[in-house]
Amino acid sequence: MLTKLSTSNIINQQRSFFSTYQTKDIAFRIAQLKKLKVAILEHESDIYEALRSDLRKPEVETYGTEISLVIEEINYTLKNLKKWTKSQKVPTSKIALPASSKIYQEPKGVVLIIGTWNYPFQLLLAPLVPAIAAGNCATLKPSDLAPNTSSVVAKIFAKHFDPAFISVIEGGIEVSQELLAEKFDHIFFTGSTVVGKIIMQAAAKNLTPVTLELGGKSPCIVDSDTHIEYSARRIIWGKFTNAGQTCVAPDYVLVDQKIKTDLLAAMQKCLKEFYGENPQDSPDYGRIINTRHFNRLGSLIKDGDIIIGGQTDIEDYYISPTIIDNISWEDAVMQEEIFGPILPMIEYTDIEEAIAAINARPKPLALYVFTNNKDLQQKVLKETSSGGLVINDVVIHLGVPSLPFGGIGDSGMGSYHGKAGFDTFSHYKSLLKNNFLVDIKLRYAPYKGKLPLLKKILG
Repeated sequence: MLTKLSTSNIINQQRSFFSTYQTKDIAFRIAQLKKLKVAILEHESDIYEALRSDLRKPEVETYGTEISLVIEEINYTLKNLKKWTKSQKVPTSKIALPASSKIYQEPKGVVLIIGTWNYPFQLLLAPLVPAIAAGNCATLKPSDLAPNTSSVVAKIFAKHFDPAFISVIEGGIEVSQELLAEKFDHIFFTGSTVVGKIIMQAAAKNLTPVTLELGGKSPCIVDSDTHIEYSARRIIWGKFTNAGQTCVAPDYVLVDQKIKTDLLAAMQKCLKEFYGENPQDSPDYGRIINTRHFNRLGSLIKDGDIIIGGQTDIEDYYISPTIIDNISWEDAVMQEEIFGPILPMIEYTDIEEAIAAINARPKPLALYVFTNNKDLQQKVLKETSSGGLVINDVVIHLGVPSLPFGGIGDSGMGSYHGKAGFDTFSHYKSLLKNNFLVDIKLRYAPYKGKLPLLKKILG
């Protein structure tokens, strides 16, 4: 484990490297992003193996939800970086004439990125891409709950990058506490709301800005005017990928009572199609990360009636894809983000009541609505607040780098992906440049008799 001194030494090395101004060079940033892409592809098999060990994640899921998203982020950034870094000329107000005004992008400095365990590769490296693009040095703290992935990430960066530019510091809560005691220029955290509050408290001591990517209970509305088969397939995929351990997974389904029976039948059919008669035997179904989360999820199955699934095996960290019915808003399963393969179904008869129920609770990271009704689509858009809204699909907005990704309220603050991530890790410095051609005396004392002319010019 790192000592306080060695942690400080690493950060001081990064500050020294940053002070050489090398990271401000656009060519340097581009070269480092290209190097990161090559490094990831070189270690692709190691990444597959690590995620299989940590989460029993199939290779298709690892590539589709971890590796490819980082590669896509790199590609999109490389395509746009020169445009993003150009200075921007802006109008100058009359009071400052004959000066000119521009906005310049500059990096914040040395940043800390704290990853989480459910997507331990993607959620650590996806924010690193804009951090590099913006010209920062970065310290990465992988999740110790996914130790194999943490080890692979550390190996990749030790081999390919100077720790004075990018360092990986492994360890548990003690290491996190050491890092949070240091002064960074930005902290980017992905994880739970509870830990997010701790991060924000620690950052406040140094007035460090933070980006908090948290979570919450992401609702999924299914209207009667929908394509039931496609809706079921997309919901089942989004919910049970990574054994439900996804921050934007549909947390619960609000379904119009007129199609509830048909939707459940379609969901059951999809589950068998995806994972077979016994998902525990499927090579395509993941596992719960550890005993603590397994026990937490096991207690949530006790609410309501199990319609599909409900099987558990503590020795295998296995909880089957489970759908539960007859749930009330007061049940434990509706009091916290589930973050596992349990999907409560709540029927509604009045869409107004469904929307009111969503709005009565903390703002979610994502909200999903399945409907062909364009008026209802607009109604949900206008009358609800969430980090993101997806119509007739789930989860895949996470993989669109042109869309800012982030929460609101309890589900987080700040956003990233594409230009939004570049902005997060950038400071936009204002420049006003005057000259000595003329010096207008209207602004100087004495002021007697100047007010009418000043109002005429500025009014």
